[in-house]
Amino acid sequence: MEYGQKLLDKLSVEQIKIELLNTAYGNDQTFLAKLDPRTLFIWYLFFGFAPWFIYNQAILIGLFTFVVMMMLVTRASPLIIIILCLGLLGQGGYLLIASLFFGGGLSTMMPLLLLTLKLSIISLASIAVFTSMDPEKLSDGLLKIGLPGQVSFSISYAYRMLPSLIEEYHHVFLSFRLRGKAPEKHGFLYWRTISYFIKIAIFSFYPLMLTTAKKARTTVEALETKGSFYAFNHPKVKAIKLAHLEFKPRDYGFLTFSFIYLVSLFVIGINYF
Repeated sequence: MEYGQKLLDKLSVEQIKIELLNTAYGNDQTFLAKLDPRTLFIWYLFFGFAPWFIYNQAILIGLFTFVVMMMLVTRASPLIIIILCLGLLGQGGYLLIASLFFGGGLSTMMPLLLLTLKLSIISLASIAVFTSMDPEKLSDGLLKIGLPGQVSFSISYAYRMLPSLIEEYHHVFLSFRLRGKAPEKHGFLYWRTISYFIKIAIFSFYPLMLTTAKKARTTVEALETKGSFYAFNHPKVKAIKLAHLEFKPRDYGFLTFSFIYLVSLFVIGINYF
């Protein structure tokens, strides 16, 4: 019971909001967080796409080891890691069940494990990169590489609004519970209670969508009043905003180390495995 209560405390809405805020703003002292965002984009460009085209198991294991080390350096939130693990287990599990149902055998295990390994590499690389950049740094990096200002601002705005949306969704959910009536009997395997909470969870999205639309309109009007959309496309304003971004020796060192590691990994994997 004690461990169950601790788990419920970790899964509370308030704790989830704290974890999201720590993920977005609490990793600014790590090594990766001190790199230029363009450096992280270059690094992620390989680890986010190359695993799909690699079938050598030794190379994939080496890539997985490297991204795990990078994730440990970033001190990623345990909540995000747990969600990642559950997603990977669910993905591999339902594919295995589907293959067995349609006549496959245990021989399908190895391809599914290989697919799960590739997904793990890409997912861990995403966690390592995007937890190392706060919304402002991510927005500046996207703006620096040439993305439109509206796109970079939208991503930054989504980061900032996510904790507020979760809290507001929780309030709407609780209001439905206060005005509704829970089943008097749980039913077999609590199916009545589960269906009741699923119904409330679905209904809670509609007020949240309306409130979000109203807030988005208010935000856009406020930005237009301040001239933000003009500033997005003004070269002098962009130059002043992005003046702090520059490649430093640690950026070159990180990319050089990654390149040497990858070359060594491919040479060993191709010639000895």
